Amino acid sequence: MTPPRTPQIPVVVLAGFLGSGKTTLLNHLLRNRAGTRIGVIVNDFGAIEIDAMTVSGQVGSTVSLGNGCLCCAVDASELDTFLETLTRPSARLDVIVIEASGLAEPQELVRMLLASDNPHIRYGGLVEVVDAAEFDSTRERHPELDRHLAVADLVVLNKTDRVGEAERERLRATVAELSGPAAVISAVHGRIDPELLFDPALRPDHEEMAGQLSFEDLLRQEECDEHEECDGHGHDDHLHASYESVDFTADVPLDPRRFMAFLDSRPEGLYRIKGFADFGAGDRDNTYALHAVGRFLRFVPRPWARGEQRLTQLVMIGAGIDAEALLAGLAACRADEPAPDATAPDASTTDVSADADAVERGMWGVLRYVQEQAPEPREAAAEA
Repeated sequence: MTPPRTPQIPVVVLAGFLGSGKTTLLNHLLRNRAGTRIGVIVNDFGAIEIDAMTVSGQVGSTVSLGNGCLCCAVDASELDTFLETLTRPSARLDVIVIEASGLAEPQELVRMLLASDNPHIRYGGLVEVVDAAEFDSTRERHPELDRHLAVADLVVLNKTDRVGEAERERLRATVAELSGPAAVISAVHGRIDPELLFDPALRPDHEEMAGQLSFEDLLRQEECDEHEECDGHGHDDHLHASYESVDFTADVPLDPRRFMAFLDSRPEGLYRIKGFADFGAGDRDNTYALHAVGRFLRFVPRPWARGEQRLTQLVMIGAGIDAEALLAGLAACRADEPAPDATAPDASTTDVSADADAVERGMWGVLRYVQEQAPEPREAAAEA
């Protein structure tokens, strides 16, 4: 189950120190976009825009910010200018990726995104790429790496083919400790499943004529020619093995207070939650689209369609998550389930109005994360 396309385009920040493999990962996404239109902002540090040249020609719309670090801008106005270009309807983009300079402060990029006045974007997460082979030496030279990992929503432990199994497990444990609740996945040559970061396009890319050999087809064939074991299927067939996807559906409304408690305590490794929530008596007129990326959370209400079945449908994506525990936690959020601390009430003394007041109060927690029309980004930044 994939929620329908919304007017807001997710913006993903791709960060990591020099040589960690950010551009390699970005190129992998572009090669395996399957019709999804990706806009790219390349933030090179230096006048010669090597990374921009590397991705040139592989993407629908590319903007380069050479000769400086984007995060050093005084305010978000410059970034907004580029985002305005990429969010024009004529670009028809599905996702925007900002490849940060290897010397950038990723939390500043996130702050600028959340402070953006552009109503056509939403925060899509901070992805921190780590070089497994050079992690210890990089951390010694740049102790700020610990701070970067602490604010990441997803950590890609890259180049794991260059270390042994025991070393890989040690590194994974260290990175997980530094990054807290963030999901941590291992990768080789930056190959991760694009669905970790964005949903596949729900419409065909009409600019790629049917039957025409596309650029991404050529790249896949080139990789297959280099690796005989490919057997025509590429090397990404099992990328999903590094993460899990858990689906939840309920045909009764959720209790908003319990659901917010579930979201507030969501476990480590749970990177994305998407879907729709039915809060029943809390708001009988609307279903609530949910977008959660790492620590960031947003609800977008929309009216129920005539005859639409009233369901809660959620997809949770993460690494190292306990699927059964997640499903049990969500099941306990159903409004027909007794509260965990409730005792059996005397039916003759049940206060219906008190129950209604509790539901209304519970909706306050949901409405905190609803942004009407143009977002109030500074409040969102404080909550994220």
